[in-house]
Amino acid sequence: MSKPAIIFDHVNYQYDSQAEPTLHDINLTINQGEKVLIIGPSGSGKSTLGSLINGLIPHAIPGKITGKVTVMGQDVESASLFDLSLHVGTVLQDPDSQFVGLTTAEDIAFAMENDATPQAKMKTRVQQWATTLGIQNQLGQSPQALSGGQKQRTAMAGVLVDEGDILLFDEPLAALDPAAGKQSIALIDDLHRRLGVTVVIIEHRLEEVLAQPVDRVIVMQEGRIIANETPEALLKTPLLRQIGLREPLYLEALDLAGIDFNDTTGITSVNTIEAPHLKQRLGDWLTGEPEHKKPAGLKPLLQITDLTFGYPKGPKLFNHFDLTINRGDMLALVGENGVGKTTLSQLITGFVKPDAGKMTFGDVDLATQSVKERADKIGYIMQDPNQMISKIKIFDEVALGLTLRGVDEATIKAKVEDALKICGLYPFRNWPISALSFGQKKRVTIASILTLSPQLLILDEPTAGQDWRHYTSMMRFLEKLNRDSGITMLLITHDMHLMLEYATRTVVLGHTGILLDAEPAKVLTEPTIIKQAHLAETSLYTLAERMGLDPFEFTAAVIAHERQERHV
Repeated sequence: MSKPAIIFDHVNYQYDSQAEPTLHDINLTINQGEKVLIIGPSGSGKSTLGSLINGLIPHAIPGKITGKVTVMGQDVESASLFDLSLHVGTVLQDPDSQFVGLTTAEDIAFAMENDATPQAKMKTRVQQWATTLGIQNQLGQSPQALSGGQKQRTAMAGVLVDEGDILLFDEPLAALDPAAGKQSIALIDDLHRRLGVTVVIIEHRLEEVLAQPVDRVIVMQEGRIIANETPEALLKTPLLRQIGLREPLYLEALDLAGIDFNDTTGITSVNTIEAPHLKQRLGDWLTGEPEHKKPAGLKPLLQITDLTFGYPKGPKLFNHFDLTINRGDMLALVGENGVGKTTLSQLITGFVKPDAGKMTFGDVDLATQSVKERADKIGYIMQDPNQMISKIKIFDEVALGLTLRGVDEATIKAKVEDALKICGLYPFRNWPISALSFGQKKRVTIASILTLSPQLLILDEPTAGQDWRHYTSMMRFLEKLNRDSGITMLLITHDMHLMLEYATRTVVLGHTGILLDAEPAKVLTEPTIIKQAHLAETSLYTLAERMGLDPFEFTAAVIAHERQERHV
Protein backbone atom coordinates (compact mmCIF):
# COMPACT_ATOMS: atom_id res chain seq x y z
CA MET A 1 0.00 0.00 0.00
CA SER A 2 1.30 3.47 -0.95
CA LYS A 3 2.46 5.83 1.77
CA PRO A 4 1.05 9.36 2.03
CA ALA A 5 3.03 12.08 0.27
CA ILE A 6 0.79 15.01 1.30
CA ILE A 7 -1.63 15.20 4.24
CA PHE A 8 -4.01 18.05 5.09
CA ASP A 9 -5.50 17.54 8.54
CA HIS A 10 -8.39 19.93 9.35
CA VAL A 11 -6.53 22.84 7.73
CA ASN A 12 -7.88 26.39 7.75
CA TYR A 13 -5.93 29.30 6.29
CA GLN A 14 -6.47 33.05 6.31
CA TYR A 15 -4.23 35.56 4.52
CA ASP A 16 -3.07 38.49 6.65
CA SER A 17 -4.65 40.86 4.11
CA GLN A 18 -8.07 39.17 4.22
CA ALA A 19 -10.93 39.45 6.70
CA GLU A 20 -12.16 35.88 6.09
CA PRO A 21 -10.36 32.53 5.73
CA THR A 22 -9.58 31.31 2.22
CA LEU A 23 -9.48 27.60 3.15
CA HIS A 24 -11.98 25.88 5.42
CA ASP A 25 -11.42 22.53 7.16
CA ILE A 26 -9.37 20.89 4.40
CA ASN A 27 -8.89 17.15 4.88
CA LEU A 28 -6.97 15.52 2.07
CA THR A 29 -4.40 12.78 1.58
CA ILE A 30 -2.41 12.37 -1.64
CA ASN A 31 -0.36 9.19 -1.76
CA GLN A 32 3.14 8.74 -3.14
CA GLY A 33 3.08 8.08 -6.87
CA GLU A 34 -0.45 9.41 -7.40
CA LYS A 35 -1.39 11.82 -10.15
CA VAL A 36 -4.06 14.24 -8.92
CA LEU A 37 -5.89 17.12 -10.62
CA ILE A 38 -7.20 20.04 -8.52
CA ILE A 39 -9.95 22.10 -10.17
CA GLY A 40 -12.40 24.75 -9.06
CA PRO A 41 -13.71 28.21 -9.97
CA SER A 42 -11.42 31.24 -9.70
CA GLY A 43 -11.02 32.18 -6.05
CA SER A 44 -11.94 28.68 -4.82
CA GLY A 45 -8.61 28.24 -3.03
CA LYS A 46 -6.76 26.00 -5.52
CA SER A 47 -3.59 28.08 -5.67
CA THR A 48 -3.64 28.58 -1.88
CA LEU A 49 -3.73 24.80 -1.49
CA GLY A 50 -0.74 24.55 -3.84
CA SER A 51 1.16 27.20 -1.87
CA LEU A 52 0.70 25.16 1.30
CA ILE A 53 2.10 22.08 -0.45
CA ASN A 54 5.30 23.79 -1.61
CA GLY A 55 5.73 25.85 1.58
CA LEU A 56 5.27 29.34 0.10
CA ILE A 57 2.58 29.52 2.76
CA PRO A 58 3.49 30.33 5.49
CA HIS A 59 7.21 30.92 4.80
CA ALA A 60 6.88 33.55 2.04
CA ILE A 61 3.20 34.52 2.23
CA PRO A 62 2.10 35.40 5.78
CA GLY A 63 -1.21 34.25 7.21
CA LYS A 64 -2.86 32.24 9.95
CA ILE A 65 -2.92 28.42 9.75
CA THR A 66 -4.84 26.04 11.95
CA GLY A 67 -4.61 22.30 11.50
CA LYS A 68 -1.56 20.57 10.05
CA VAL A 69 -0.02 20.13 6.59
CA THR A 70 2.53 17.35 6.18
CA VAL A 71 4.66 16.88 3.05
CA MET A 72 6.82 13.75 2.82
CA GLY A 73 6.66 13.43 6.61
CA GLN A 74 7.66 17.06 7.27
CA ASP A 75 5.41 19.56 9.02
CA VAL A 76 5.14 22.47 6.54
CA GLU A 77 5.03 25.10 9.30
CA SER A 78 8.15 23.90 11.13
CA ALA A 79 10.21 22.77 8.12
CA SER A 80 12.25 25.38 6.24
CA LEU A 81 11.35 26.46 2.72
CA PHE A 82 14.70 25.05 1.58
CA ASP A 83 13.96 21.64 3.07
CA LEU A 84 10.53 21.56 1.44
CA SER A 85 12.02 22.54 -1.93
CA LEU A 86 14.05 19.32 -1.89
CA HIS A 87 10.77 17.38 -1.93
CA VAL A 88 8.48 19.62 -4.00
CA GLY A 89 9.30 21.10 -7.41
CA THR A 90 6.86 23.78 -8.61
CA VAL A 91 6.24 24.86 -12.20
CA LEU A 92 4.27 28.12 -12.31
CA GLN A 93 1.69 29.16 -14.92
CA ASP A 94 4.07 31.97 -15.96
CA PRO A 95 7.53 30.35 -16.42
CA ASP A 96 9.17 33.77 -16.96
CA SER A 97 8.54 34.58 -13.30
CA GLN A 98 10.80 31.74 -12.12
CA PHE A 99 13.76 32.18 -14.49
CA VAL A 100 17.02 33.38 -12.91
CA GLY A 101 19.75 32.32 -15.36
CA LEU A 102 21.06 34.19 -18.38
CA THR A 103 20.93 31.00 -20.45
CA THR A 104 18.68 27.95 -20.39
CA ALA A 105 21.58 25.80 -19.10
CA GLU A 106 22.34 28.24 -16.27
CA ASP A 107 18.69 28.32 -15.27
CA ILE A 108 18.42 24.53 -15.14
CA ALA A 109 21.63 24.37 -13.09
CA PHE A 110 20.62 27.07 -10.59
CA ALA A 111 19.44 24.74 -7.80
CA MET A 112 22.58 22.60 -8.13
CA GLU A 113 24.78 25.68 -7.93
CA ASN A 114 23.12 26.56 -4.63
CA ASP A 115 23.92 23.07 -3.39
CA ALA A 116 27.61 23.46 -4.46
CA THR A 117 27.29 20.49 -6.83
CA PRO A 118 30.57 19.77 -8.68
CA GLN A 119 30.57 21.36 -12.12
CA ALA A 120 31.09 18.10 -14.01
CA LYS A 121 28.07 16.58 -12.31
CA MET A 122 26.04 19.73 -12.98
CA LYS A 123 26.80 19.62 -16.69
CA THR A 124 25.90 15.94 -16.90
CA ARG A 125 22.56 16.40 -15.15
CA VAL A 126 21.69 19.56 -17.13
CA GLN A 127 22.34 17.69 -20.38
CA GLN A 128 20.38 14.68 -19.11
CA TRP A 129 17.23 16.62 -18.23
CA ALA A 130 17.46 18.93 -21.25
CA THR A 131 17.56 15.83 -23.48
CA THR A 132 14.71 14.20 -21.60
CA LEU A 133 12.58 17.31 -22.09
CA GLY A 134 13.64 17.97 -25.69
CA ILE A 135 15.39 21.31 -25.14
CA GLN A 136 19.02 20.17 -25.53
CA ASN A 137 19.42 22.47 -28.57
CA GLN A 138 18.32 25.55 -26.62
CA LEU A 139 20.82 25.34 -23.74
CA GLY A 140 22.78 28.38 -24.93
CA GLN A 141 19.72 30.57 -25.47
CA SER A 142 18.17 33.02 -23.04
CA PRO A 143 15.09 31.45 -21.38
CA GLN A 144 13.07 34.56 -22.29
CA ALA A 145 13.82 33.97 -26.00
CA LEU A 146 12.20 30.53 -26.03
CA SER A 147 8.69 29.62 -27.15
CA GLY A 148 5.97 29.09 -24.54
CA GLY A 149 6.38 25.32 -24.63
CA GLN A 150 10.18 25.52 -24.40
CA LYS A 151 9.94 27.94 -21.46
CA GLN A 152 7.74 25.51 -19.59
CA ARG A 153 10.11 22.62 -20.29
CA THR A 154 13.02 24.74 -19.04
CA ALA A 155 11.13 25.43 -15.81
CA MET A 156 10.36 21.71 -15.51
CA ALA A 157 14.02 20.81 -16.00
CA GLY A 158 14.99 23.32 -13.32
CA VAL A 159 12.90 21.49 -10.73
CA LEU A 160 13.56 17.95 -11.97
CA VAL A 161 17.32 18.26 -11.45
CA ASP A 162 16.60 18.23 -7.69
CA GLU A 163 15.07 14.78 -8.17
CA GLY A 164 12.31 15.61 -5.69
CA ASP A 165 9.36 13.44 -4.76
CA ILE A 166 6.51 15.75 -5.81
CA LEU A 167 5.91 17.80 -8.96
CA LEU A 168 3.37 20.62 -8.59
CA PHE A 169 2.05 22.28 -11.76
CA ASP A 170 0.09 25.52 -11.36
CA GLU A 171 -1.99 25.98 -14.54
CA PRO A 172 0.60 24.48 -16.90
CA LEU A 173 -1.55 25.10 -20.00
CA ALA A 174 -2.24 28.81 -19.47
CA ALA A 175 0.44 30.20 -21.81
CA LEU A 176 0.70 27.37 -24.37
CA ASP A 177 -0.72 26.94 -27.85
CA PRO A 178 -3.03 23.91 -28.22
CA ALA A 179 -0.41 21.58 -29.70
CA ALA A 180 2.19 22.56 -27.06
CA GLY A 181 -0.44 22.10 -24.35
CA LYS A 182 -1.22 18.59 -25.59
CA GLN A 183 2.50 17.78 -25.65
CA SER A 184 2.92 19.21 -22.15
CA ILE A 185 0.19 17.01 -20.66
CA ALA A 186 1.69 13.98 -22.42
CA LEU A 187 5.15 14.88 -21.09
CA ILE A 188 3.84 15.26 -17.52
CA ASP A 189 2.23 11.82 -17.83
CA ASP A 190 5.44 10.33 -19.19
CA LEU A 191 7.47 11.79 -16.29
CA HIS A 192 4.91 10.49 -13.82
CA ARG A 193 5.08 6.95 -15.19
CA ARG A 194 8.87 6.80 -15.68
CA LEU A 195 9.96 8.53 -12.48
CA GLY A 196 7.18 7.35 -10.19
CA VAL A 197 6.86 10.84 -8.69
CA THR A 198 3.72 12.28 -7.15
CA VAL A 199 2.12 14.76 -9.56
CA VAL A 200 -0.33 17.49 -8.54
CA ILE A 201 -1.87 19.58 -11.35
CA ILE A 202 -3.87 22.75 -10.71
CA GLU A 203 -5.70 23.66 -13.92
CA HIS A 204 -8.96 25.10 -15.31
CA ARG A 205 -8.85 23.13 -18.56
CA LEU A 206 -10.24 19.79 -17.45
CA GLU A 207 -10.67 18.17 -20.86
CA GLU A 208 -7.08 18.83 -21.91
CA VAL A 209 -5.66 17.39 -18.67
CA LEU A 210 -7.88 14.30 -18.92
CA ALA A 211 -6.35 13.52 -22.32
CA GLN A 212 -3.91 11.52 -20.15
CA PRO A 213 -4.86 9.32 -17.17
CA VAL A 214 -5.48 10.95 -13.77
CA ASP A 215 -6.03 9.01 -10.55
CA ARG A 216 -8.31 11.50 -8.84
CA VAL A 217 -9.92 14.89 -9.33
CA ILE A 218 -10.20 17.20 -6.31
CA VAL A 219 -12.96 19.78 -6.78
CA MET A 220 -12.85 22.98 -4.71
CA GLN A 221 -15.45 25.69 -4.16
CA GLU A 222 -15.29 28.66 -1.80
CA GLY A 223 -12.27 27.26 0.04
CA ARG A 224 -13.71 23.80 0.61
CA ILE A 225 -13.21 20.42 -1.03
CA ILE A 226 -16.63 19.43 -2.39
CA ALA A 227 -15.59 16.34 -4.36
CA ASN A 228 -12.72 13.86 -4.34
CA GLU A 229 -13.53 11.42 -7.13
CA THR A 230 -12.14 9.39 -9.98
CA PRO A 231 -12.55 11.24 -13.29
CA GLU A 232 -15.18 8.73 -14.45
CA ALA A 233 -17.32 9.13 -11.33
CA LEU A 234 -17.07 12.94 -11.49
CA LEU A 235 -18.00 13.26 -15.17
CA LYS A 236 -21.20 11.26 -14.64
CA THR A 237 -22.48 13.87 -12.20
CA PRO A 238 -23.79 17.39 -12.95
CA LEU A 239 -21.39 18.92 -10.38
CA LEU A 240 -19.08 20.66 -12.86
CA ARG A 241 -21.91 22.58 -14.50
CA GLN A 242 -23.46 23.40 -11.14
CA ILE A 243 -20.34 25.19 -9.89
CA GLY A 244 -19.46 26.89 -13.18
CA LEU A 245 -16.76 24.58 -14.56
CA ARG A 246 -16.71 23.29 -18.11
CA GLU A 247 -17.30 19.63 -18.85
CA PRO A 248 -15.51 18.14 -21.89
CA LEU A 249 -16.91 19.37 -25.21
CA TYR A 250 -17.81 15.88 -26.45
CA LEU A 251 -20.08 15.42 -23.43
CA GLU A 252 -21.99 18.56 -24.41
CA ALA A 253 -22.70 16.90 -27.77
CA LEU A 254 -23.95 13.74 -26.03
CA ASP A 255 -26.13 15.84 -23.77
CA LEU A 256 -27.71 17.56 -26.79
CA ALA A 257 -28.51 14.11 -28.20
CA GLY A 258 -30.29 13.22 -24.94
CA ILE A 259 -27.81 10.58 -23.78
CA ASP A 260 -27.71 9.81 -20.05
CA PHE A 261 -24.09 9.90 -18.88
CA ASN A 262 -24.84 7.08 -16.43
CA ASP A 263 -25.43 4.84 -19.44
CA THR A 264 -21.94 5.49 -20.81
CA THR A 265 -18.67 3.61 -20.47
CA GLY A 266 -15.18 5.03 -21.05
CA ILE A 267 -16.52 8.53 -20.33
CA THR A 268 -13.11 10.08 -19.54
CA SER A 269 -11.98 10.08 -23.19
CA VAL A 270 -13.64 10.85 -26.50
CA ASN A 271 -11.68 7.92 -27.91
CA THR A 272 -13.26 5.39 -25.56
CA ILE A 273 -16.72 6.69 -24.68
CA GLU A 274 -19.59 4.39 -25.61
CA ALA A 275 -23.35 4.40 -25.00
CA PRO A 276 -26.32 2.39 -26.32
CA HIS A 277 -27.09 3.37 -29.95
CA LEU A 278 -24.59 6.25 -29.68
CA LYS A 279 -23.92 6.55 -33.42
CA GLN A 280 -27.61 6.46 -34.35
CA ARG A 281 -28.67 8.97 -31.69
CA LEU A 282 -25.95 11.47 -32.61
CA GLY A 283 -26.81 11.06 -36.29
CA ASP A 284 -30.52 11.55 -35.63
CA TRP A 285 -29.80 14.69 -33.61
CA LEU A 286 -27.60 16.12 -36.38
CA THR A 287 -30.28 15.43 -39.02
CA GLY A 288 -32.81 17.36 -36.95
CA GLU A 289 -30.64 20.47 -36.64
CA PRO A 290 -31.12 23.43 -39.04
CA GLU A 291 -28.83 23.58 -42.06
CA HIS A 292 -25.63 25.52 -41.42
CA LYS A 293 -25.63 29.05 -42.84
CA LYS A 294 -22.52 31.07 -43.69
CA PRO A 295 -22.10 34.44 -41.91
CA ALA A 296 -23.25 37.51 -43.85
CA GLY A 297 -20.66 39.80 -45.42
CA LEU A 298 -19.56 42.89 -43.47
CA LYS A 299 -17.96 46.22 -44.38
CA PRO A 300 -14.23 46.82 -43.72
CA LEU A 301 -13.12 48.62 -40.53
CA LEU A 302 -9.34 48.05 -40.54
CA GLN A 303 -7.45 47.33 -43.74
CA ILE A 304 -3.82 46.18 -43.54
CA THR A 305 -2.04 46.28 -46.88
CA ASP A 306 1.45 45.10 -47.86
CA LEU A 307 2.65 45.13 -44.23
CA THR A 308 6.30 44.25 -43.63
CA PHE A 309 7.88 44.02 -40.19
CA GLY A 310 10.68 42.25 -38.35
CA TYR A 311 12.40 42.91 -35.02
CA PRO A 312 16.09 43.97 -35.19
CA LYS A 313 18.34 40.92 -35.70
CA GLY A 314 15.22 38.75 -36.03
CA PRO A 315 13.40 37.19 -39.00
CA LYS A 316 10.62 38.97 -40.88
CA LEU A 317 7.41 38.20 -39.01
CA PHE A 318 5.31 39.86 -41.71
CA ASN A 319 6.30 40.11 -45.36
CA HIS A 320 3.85 41.88 -47.72
CA PHE A 321 1.03 40.90 -45.36
CA ASP A 322 -2.63 41.73 -46.11
CA LEU A 323 -5.62 41.47 -43.75
CA THR A 324 -9.03 43.12 -43.56
CA ILE A 325 -10.93 43.24 -40.27
CA ASN A 326 -14.60 44.00 -40.87
CA ARG A 327 -17.02 46.09 -38.82
CA GLY A 328 -18.79 43.77 -36.41
CA ASP A 329 -16.29 40.91 -36.75
CA MET A 330 -15.74 38.65 -33.77
CA LEU A 331 -12.41 37.51 -35.16
CA ALA A 332 -10.13 34.95 -33.55
CA LEU A 333 -6.44 35.21 -34.43
CA VAL A 334 -4.72 31.87 -33.84
CA GLY A 335 -1.39 30.18 -34.55
CA GLU A 336 1.59 28.69 -32.78
CA ASN A 337 3.64 30.55 -30.15
CA GLY A 338 6.06 33.04 -31.70
CA VAL A 339 4.31 33.41 -35.06
CA GLY A 340 3.52 37.12 -34.55
CA LYS A 341 -0.05 37.30 -33.18
CA THR A 342 0.78 39.70 -30.35
CA THR A 343 3.15 41.66 -32.60
CA LEU A 344 0.31 42.25 -35.06
CA SER A 345 -1.80 43.76 -32.29
CA GLN A 346 1.12 46.02 -31.30
CA LEU A 347 1.46 47.18 -34.89
CA ILE A 348 -2.25 48.04 -34.98
CA THR A 349 -2.12 49.97 -31.69
CA GLY A 350 1.12 51.76 -32.60
CA PHE A 351 3.39 50.31 -29.91
CA VAL A 352 5.71 49.20 -32.72
CA LYS A 353 6.00 50.67 -36.21
CA PRO A 354 5.97 48.68 -39.46
CA ASP A 355 8.94 48.67 -41.81
CA ALA A 356 6.57 49.15 -44.74
CA GLY A 357 2.91 48.92 -45.67
CA LYS A 358 -0.29 50.75 -44.80
CA MET A 359 -3.01 50.40 -42.15
CA THR A 360 -6.29 52.24 -42.62
CA PHE A 361 -8.90 52.47 -39.85
CA GLY A 362 -12.20 53.57 -41.42
CA ASP A 363 -10.90 56.36 -43.63
CA VAL A 364 -7.96 57.30 -41.37
CA ASP A 365 -4.34 56.34 -42.14
CA LEU A 366 -3.06 55.00 -38.81
CA ALA A 367 0.44 56.21 -39.66
CA THR A 368 -0.86 59.72 -38.93
CA GLN A 369 -2.20 58.72 -35.49
CA SER A 370 -0.27 58.63 -32.21
CA VAL A 371 -0.68 55.78 -29.73
CA LYS A 372 -2.97 58.02 -27.67
CA GLU A 373 -5.12 58.93 -30.68
CA ARG A 374 -5.42 55.27 -31.66
CA ALA A 375 -6.45 54.42 -28.08
CA ASP A 376 -9.62 56.52 -28.50
CA LYS A 377 -10.74 54.05 -31.19
CA ILE A 378 -8.86 50.85 -30.38
CA GLY A 379 -8.87 49.21 -26.96
CA TYR A 380 -6.00 46.82 -26.24
CA ILE A 381 -5.90 44.33 -23.39
CA MET A 382 -2.48 42.73 -22.95
CA GLN A 383 -1.76 39.10 -22.17
CA ASP A 384 -0.02 39.93 -18.88
CA PRO A 385 -2.32 42.11 -16.74
CA ASN A 386 0.58 43.25 -14.53
CA GLN A 387 1.92 45.26 -17.47
CA MET A 388 -1.30 47.33 -17.64
CA ILE A 389 -2.04 48.04 -13.97
CA SER A 390 -0.85 51.29 -12.36
CA LYS A 391 -3.25 51.94 -9.46
CA ILE A 392 -3.43 50.35 -6.02
CA LYS A 393 -7.19 49.82 -5.77
CA ILE A 394 -9.46 48.04 -8.23
CA PHE A 395 -12.05 50.82 -8.57
CA ASP A 396 -9.36 53.44 -9.25
CA GLU A 397 -7.72 51.28 -11.93
CA VAL A 398 -10.97 50.65 -13.80
CA ALA A 399 -11.85 54.36 -13.55
CA LEU A 400 -8.45 55.59 -14.76
CA GLY A 401 -9.23 55.94 -18.47
CA LEU A 402 -12.41 57.88 -17.80
CA THR A 403 -10.68 60.07 -15.20
CA LEU A 404 -7.90 61.00 -17.65
CA ARG A 405 -10.57 61.95 -20.20
CA GLY A 406 -12.24 64.34 -17.75
CA VAL A 407 -15.53 62.43 -17.42
CA ASP A 408 -17.77 63.56 -14.54
CA GLU A 409 -17.77 61.55 -11.29
CA ALA A 410 -21.37 60.30 -11.53
CA THR A 411 -20.80 58.87 -15.01
CA ILE A 412 -17.48 57.34 -13.93
CA LYS A 413 -19.14 55.64 -10.94
CA ALA A 414 -21.98 54.20 -13.05
CA LYS A 415 -19.73 52.95 -15.87
CA VAL A 416 -17.09 51.50 -13.55
CA GLU A 417 -19.64 49.68 -11.40
CA ASP A 418 -21.33 48.24 -14.49
CA ALA A 419 -18.02 46.98 -15.90
CA LEU A 420 -17.03 45.50 -12.53
CA LYS A 421 -20.34 43.64 -12.28
CA ILE A 422 -19.95 42.22 -15.78
CA CYS A 423 -16.43 41.02 -14.98
CA GLY A 424 -17.42 39.52 -11.61
CA LEU A 425 -15.37 42.01 -9.60
CA TYR A 426 -17.98 44.26 -8.01
CA PRO A 427 -17.71 42.65 -4.52
CA PHE A 428 -13.95 43.39 -4.59
CA ARG A 429 -14.19 46.96 -5.90
CA ASN A 430 -12.38 48.45 -2.88
CA TRP A 431 -9.75 45.71 -2.63
CA PRO A 432 -6.06 46.30 -3.36
CA ILE A 433 -5.12 44.79 -6.72
CA SER A 434 -2.17 43.01 -5.08
CA ALA A 435 -4.64 40.70 -3.29
CA LEU A 436 -6.05 39.36 -6.59
CA SER A 437 -5.19 36.21 -8.52
CA PHE A 438 -3.78 36.37 -12.07
CA GLY A 439 -7.23 35.69 -13.52
CA GLN A 440 -8.87 38.38 -11.39
CA LYS A 441 -6.22 40.93 -12.46
CA LYS A 442 -7.03 40.01 -16.07
CA ARG A 443 -10.66 40.88 -15.45
CA VAL A 444 -9.62 44.25 -13.95
CA THR A 445 -7.82 45.18 -17.18
CA ILE A 446 -10.77 44.12 -19.30
CA ALA A 447 -13.16 46.14 -17.13
CA SER A 448 -10.91 49.22 -17.44
CA ILE A 449 -11.07 49.11 -21.26
CA LEU A 450 -14.78 48.27 -21.45
CA THR A 451 -15.61 51.58 -19.74
CA LEU A 452 -14.19 53.45 -22.77
CA SER A 453 -16.47 51.85 -25.44
CA PRO A 454 -13.85 51.42 -28.21
CA GLN A 455 -14.76 50.68 -31.86
CA LEU A 456 -12.22 47.84 -32.00
CA LEU A 457 -11.34 45.80 -28.95
CA ILE A 458 -8.19 43.66 -29.09
CA LEU A 459 -7.93 41.01 -26.38
CA ASP A 460 -4.69 39.04 -26.06
CA GLU A 461 -5.54 35.67 -24.44
CA PRO A 462 -8.72 36.96 -22.76
CA THR A 463 -9.49 33.65 -21.04
CA ALA A 464 -6.04 32.91 -19.59
CA GLY A 465 -6.48 32.06 -15.92
CA GLN A 466 -10.30 32.24 -16.10
CA ASP A 467 -12.72 29.55 -15.01
CA TRP A 468 -15.66 28.73 -17.28
CA ARG A 469 -18.26 30.71 -15.35
CA HIS A 470 -16.25 33.95 -15.31
CA TYR A 471 -15.06 33.71 -18.89
CA THR A 472 -18.55 32.76 -20.07
CA SER A 473 -20.01 35.81 -18.31
CA MET A 474 -17.30 38.03 -19.77
CA MET A 475 -17.49 36.59 -23.29
CA ARG A 476 -21.27 36.83 -23.35
CA PHE A 477 -20.94 40.49 -22.47
CA LEU A 478 -18.35 41.00 -25.21
CA GLU A 479 -20.58 39.08 -27.61
CA LYS A 480 -23.52 41.32 -26.68
CA LEU A 481 -21.38 44.44 -27.29
CA ASN A 482 -20.33 42.97 -30.62
CA ARG A 483 -23.89 42.06 -31.63
CA ASP A 484 -25.89 45.00 -30.25
CA SER A 485 -23.37 47.85 -30.37
CA GLY A 486 -21.33 46.77 -33.37
CA ILE A 487 -18.01 46.85 -31.50
CA THR A 488 -15.49 44.80 -33.46
CA MET A 489 -13.52 42.20 -31.51
CA LEU A 490 -10.09 40.75 -32.26
CA LEU A 491 -9.40 37.79 -29.96
CA ILE A 492 -5.81 36.53 -29.88
CA THR A 493 -6.20 33.11 -28.35
CA HIS A 494 -4.96 29.57 -27.85
CA ASP A 495 -8.35 28.56 -26.49
CA MET A 496 -10.03 26.48 -29.17
CA HIS A 497 -13.28 26.32 -27.17
CA LEU A 498 -13.47 30.12 -27.08
CA MET A 499 -12.74 30.33 -30.79
CA LEU A 500 -15.46 27.82 -31.66
CA GLU A 501 -18.11 29.25 -29.38
CA TYR A 502 -17.69 32.99 -29.79
CA ALA A 503 -15.72 33.83 -32.93
CA THR A 504 -17.58 34.28 -36.20
CA ARG A 505 -14.35 34.22 -38.17
CA THR A 506 -10.87 32.79 -37.64
CA VAL A 507 -7.59 33.90 -39.17
CA VAL A 508 -4.82 31.31 -38.82
CA LEU A 509 -1.34 32.84 -38.86
CA GLY A 510 1.65 30.86 -40.04
CA HIS A 511 5.30 31.74 -40.61
CA THR A 512 4.53 32.50 -44.26
CA GLY A 513 1.40 34.59 -43.66
CA ILE A 514 -2.26 33.66 -43.40
CA LEU A 515 -2.77 29.90 -43.65
CA LEU A 516 -6.56 30.07 -43.61
CA ASP A 517 -9.30 32.69 -43.15
CA ALA A 518 -12.57 30.86 -42.49
CA GLU A 519 -15.31 29.98 -40.02
CA PRO A 520 -13.96 28.51 -36.75
CA ALA A 521 -15.56 25.08 -37.31
CA LYS A 522 -13.90 24.89 -40.73
CA VAL A 523 -10.47 25.66 -39.27
CA LEU A 524 -10.70 22.87 -36.70
CA THR A 525 -11.78 20.28 -39.24
CA GLU A 526 -8.77 20.83 -41.50
CA PRO A 527 -6.01 18.40 -40.36
CA THR A 528 -3.31 20.04 -42.51
CA ILE A 529 -4.00 23.51 -41.07
CA ILE A 530 -4.20 22.11 -37.53
CA LYS A 531 -0.74 20.56 -37.90
CA GLN A 532 0.84 23.61 -39.56
CA ALA A 533 -0.50 26.08 -36.99
CA HIS A 534 0.10 23.95 -33.87
CA LEU A 535 -3.62 23.82 -33.13
CA ALA A 536 -5.42 20.76 -31.80
CA GLU A 537 -8.40 18.84 -33.09
CA THR A 538 -11.41 19.29 -30.86
CA SER A 539 -13.15 16.33 -29.28
CA LEU A 540 -16.17 17.16 -31.49
CA TYR A 541 -14.04 16.43 -34.55
CA THR A 542 -12.78 13.17 -33.04
CA LEU A 543 -16.30 12.12 -32.00
CA ALA A 544 -17.70 12.86 -35.47
CA GLU A 545 -14.91 10.85 -37.10
CA ARG A 546 -15.58 7.91 -34.77
CA MET A 547 -19.31 7.98 -35.50
CA GLY A 548 -18.96 8.41 -39.27
CA LEU A 549 -20.48 11.90 -39.26
CA ASP A 550 -19.32 14.93 -41.23
CA PRO A 551 -16.88 16.68 -38.81
CA PHE A 552 -17.59 20.20 -40.09
CA GLU A 553 -21.39 19.85 -40.09
CA PHE A 554 -21.36 18.16 -36.67
CA THR A 555 -19.03 20.74 -35.07
CA ALA A 556 -20.91 23.66 -36.63
CA ALA A 557 -24.27 22.24 -35.45
CA VAL A 558 -23.14 21.81 -31.83
CA ILE A 559 -21.68 25.31 -31.69
CA ALA A 560 -24.69 26.87 -33.45
CA HIS A 561 -26.97 25.20 -30.92
CA GLU A 562 -24.93 26.65 -28.04
CA ARG A 563 -25.04 30.13 -29.57
CA GLN A 564 -28.79 29.89 -30.03
CA GLU A 565 -29.20 28.86 -26.38
CA ARG A 566 -27.15 31.88 -25.28
CA HIS A 567 -29.34 34.29 -27.23
CA VAL A 568 -32.68 32.93 -26.01
